[in-house]
Amino acid sequence: MDKNFEKFKKILVDKDYRLTEQRKEILKVFLKYKEKHFNAEELSDILKKRDENIGLATIYRNLELFHRLGILKQLDFNDAFKYYELNLIEKHHHHLICINCDRIIEFNDEALGDFEKNLEDEYGFKIKDHIIKFYGVCKKCAGEDE
Repeated sequence: MDKNFEKFKKILVDKDYRLTEQRKEILKVFLKYKEKHFNAEELSDILKKRDENIGLATIYRNLELFHRLGILKQLDFNDAFKYYELNLIEKHHHHLICINCDRIIEFNDEALGDFEKNLEDEYGFKIKDHIIKFYGVCKKCAGEDE
């Protein structure tokens, strides 16, 4: 089994939550598509394709639970949905969001880490987290092939 699966399973058990079949299947989807961001409806569609019969209300409850426990990060891309991604702390990243097709592209930038450090030093402020989102048009929507 995936080391992250075992890590997330331990978080659940340590907080007195059972690893139900529904929770296991939801985690499997996130672990299979580590780079993707899902809202509840997209997750439901994937689970249905895998012949998993998990109701939308159950998915919403478990997404919120996983978020509260730190297993998932909740993201807001300024549309009607809450999106979630695995909370793999060792890889902090940011997002480019296409305003035409809603494509989300992750990126890392060391200069942003330096900027954060400079802010901490200048203002005597310990930054715990940050979210940076850029909105624009992806290559595909701009007519440029990738």
